[in-house]
Amino acid sequence: MQPESPHIIRAFDQSIALIRNEVIGMATQARFNLERAIQGLMDRDIEKCRAVIADDTEVDEAELRIDRIGMDTLVRFHPVASDLRLVISSMKVAANLERISDHAVNIAKRARKMLSRTEFSETNLMEPLYALADQQVRDALSAYTDRNAELGASLQLRDKELDKMHKRLVANFSARLEEGGDRAEDFLHLIFVARSLERIGDLAVNIGEDAVFLDSARDIRYEKNRAPVPESPAD
Repeated sequence: MQPESPHIIRAFDQSIALIRNEVIGMATQARFNLERAIQGLMDRDIEKCRAVIADDTEVDEAELRIDRIGMDTLVRFHPVASDLRLVISSMKVAANLERISDHAVNIAKRARKMLSRTEFSETNLMEPLYALADQQVRDALSAYTDRNAELGASLQLRDKELDKMHKRLVANFSARLEEGGDRAEDFLHLIFVARSLERIGDLAVNIGEDAVFLDSARDIRYEKNRAPVPESPAD
């Protein structure tokens, strides 16, 4: 069998680099949307809320580009081993990033409704939950870009802290909601904001699992007890 030409090898390397760079760019935009959504809520900034809603199409388009590049790479080059895992993982990470941005839009829409009313001090209770969710996302993306299986696998256990905080907040807001009063609607909005942040933590866990697969060729999605991940294969 004839060896592949330098042109084909160069085109393949460019395709692999392109899909990785597209994911990194998409991640930056998705995190920016989430940051502005929370700032819009906390700072009562309606323009940031509107910008998040308007810019979500950029994330949607990025996912479509990554899917196209990924499918083209699979069809043209038939990658194997770590290159194949990179293409598959990148497409899955992109899908989770698109959902993270969707939740940022949901938060922005809830914030926009709350901003039509007077300031609500309980909004500040969202900040610690957002900090945990954002840290999960950042670490998940670091696990992907650095091929760090250990960091990726750690996110599932760390997500339990976010879940506990979410449950406490929702229990508090639900009790206040049942009391009625003129701020009941605001408590309902905060319940949905908290739910979006909890779901963002779950999506970060998904990305961490993809990072484990990318680095070590191990699928840990349905493992009950996460054992230490093996060292990366030599491919």
